[in-house]
Amino acid sequence: MADRATKSGIALEAQQKIHSKYDEQLAAQLLTWIQTVSGLDIDTSGNVDNFLGLLKDGKVLCQLANALQAGSVKKVNESKMAFKLMENISFFLAFAQQHVDKSELFQTVDLFEGQDPNAVLICLSALARKASKFGKPTLGPKEAQGEKRAWTNEQLRAGDAIIGLQMGSNKGANASGINMGNSRHM
Repeated sequence: MADRATKSGIALEAQQKIHSKYDEQLAAQLLTWIQTVSGLDIDTSGNVDNFLGLLKDGKVLCQLANALQAGSVKKVNESKMAFKLMENISFFLAFAQQHVDKSELFQTVDLFEGQDPNAVLICLSALARKASKFGKPTLGPKEAQGEKRAWTNEQLRAGDAIIGLQMGSNKGANASGINMGNSRHM
């Protein structure tokens, strides 16, 4: 964690709720996957301190991105300065943004300051599912492939003459008795 004031009240409750979503087993599986794909010798324990500690500087994430797609992260900062470490994380996020849905990405502070480690798990899980695109082992369910359909104009026009049942029927009613804006005549 960074040098932030300790939370209290509603902020503490919200932070505890966010941290309660963290899954140590999934984290251990993801760290093992990272170790397999990148070839790095890392501790695959899934506890939150180990998980955040390994990934906080962004170097492991950059090496993972380069292992998945060579040359995707051009320069990995070796400096210990905070903004250089956060820059490493943003390099990884730029790579991940090309391959996973925007809703599955995390923000730099989620990892660097330990604000939301579950968001990091979600992003890495999404990337691990798509690893087969890069010829690497995957983790989690296989991604579905869309089936492209080719319809002829005749097939597309066939539905134009059919009245769907959801539209209902007015059974011969008309709008002759409606008085919009008129006064009621007695």
